[in-house]
Amino acid sequence: MKKTILTLVCALATPLVFAADVETSSTTTTTSTGSGTLTEYTPGSAFVVKESSGPVTYRYGEHVTYVTKSGKTLGDDEVRTRIKAGIPVSVGYTTEGDARVINRVEVDDD
Repeated sequence: MKKTILTLVCALATPLVFAADVETSSTTTTTSTGSGTLTEYTPGSAFVVKESSGPVTYRYGEHVTYVTKSGKTLGDDEVRTRIKAGIPVSVGYTTEGDARVINRVEVDDD
């Protein structure tokens, strides 16, 4: 009888012990957008947009894509000539802690 009870207790407790060791995690990345006038631009360093709430500083992500509103991707030469303080921009970004990390910049078509 004691052996049966002990076996039953062990059988019931075993899944609980292993379940405590299992961790599941999921990471959800959400891209948000902001828009306004570009007030400060230093490639790879400073990207500040004056939005309706005030100036917002963005941090550069690993890769930033520059596009026009019609969807054309800008090459390096076009980025150097078209991206400058004073132009309207729309910024796609993710949030890492308190930082807004840009991954996409959209400008008007020319």
